[in-house]
Amino acid sequence: MDKRYDDLNKANVTQEAGWEHTVIEKIALAAITEQTRARRWSVFFKSLAFCYLTIVLGITLYPVLKKDMNIDSKEHTAVIDVTGPIAEDKEANATSIIESLRNAVKDKQTKGIILHSNSPGGSPVQSAYVYEEIRTIKKQHPDLPIYAVVSDICASGCYYIASATDKIFVNPSSLIGSIGVLMDGFGFVDVMQKLGVERRLLTAGAHKAMLDPFSPPKTDETKYMQGLLDQVHQQFISAVKAGRGDRLIESPDMFSGLIWTGEAGVKIGIADAFGTEDFVAKDIIGAENRVDFTKQSRFLDKIAGKLGASFGQALGTLLQSPNLR
Repeated sequence: MDKRYDDLNKANVTQEAGWEHTVIEKIALAAITEQTRARRWSVFFKSLAFCYLTIVLGITLYPVLKKDMNIDSKEHTAVIDVTGPIAEDKEANATSIIESLRNAVKDKQTKGIILHSNSPGGSPVQSAYVYEEIRTIKKQHPDLPIYAVVSDICASGCYYIASATDKIFVNPSSLIGSIGVLMDGFGFVDVMQKLGVERRLLTAGAHKAMLDPFSPPKTDETKYMQGLLDQVHQQFISAVKAGRGDRLIESPDMFSGLIWTGEAGVKIGIADAFGTEDFVAKDIIGAENRVDFTKQSRFLDKIAGKLGASFGQALGTLLQSPNLR
């Protein structure tokens, strides 16, 4: 009797152990199934995101690749930006602008070049480099027109460059001119005296500390620097006269550094006519299709910039969504 009871207990224990094992197996299989399903969904969403980014990248970079790979076989007007301050360490520098010009000239489908001009000016050296390059291109390719189209402002060094082109088109409200040269700085002599600060300066060379802001100005040094400015100014004037020729209606104020509206500029001959880029490309050059030849620093920077702009636009759209306010 006891033996049968023990056998029965053992059978019950065995059944209970088998039931627990079955439950554990089912839980483990369910977990594996869930992990597999989650992994599949993860791969799906990652693939979907990759496809989306690829499409955005393709749409964003197509115009760039179209230009860089010469996909467009139609005659076009090349557009080159001369925007912002003109300096060696800025986007508008002689190296970039000259390379852009040369690339546009090399393209057999380029029917004319527009310099999109919107700059307050800058380095006379950088401006002179571009001026000479334009003059050289005009000698080598006399049938290739080069026009400057001014939007908001084309002053000082920007006008230096524009004066080398065949014609300058403006808006009546554009600001143009400022044919002059400046050098500015600060003087802190009186401030130092009031604060009781003593300036201790050692130099090797009588004029090594010329125009030092912490020392009183010297008449001979000021006169010398004024002579340098006058030389650069005269170079600027000569360049404008050579580029504009008898179109200029000279007056005592023309080279004084004054700036004029586009409307006044046309009247005195520092500009030629009113017109937009679209008008010049379509009606003057005869190639409505415009291609941007403005040189970017590096192709990867160009990609990063395009992606950054696209991401920013997408983020802005999301932030404006009623669900995220």
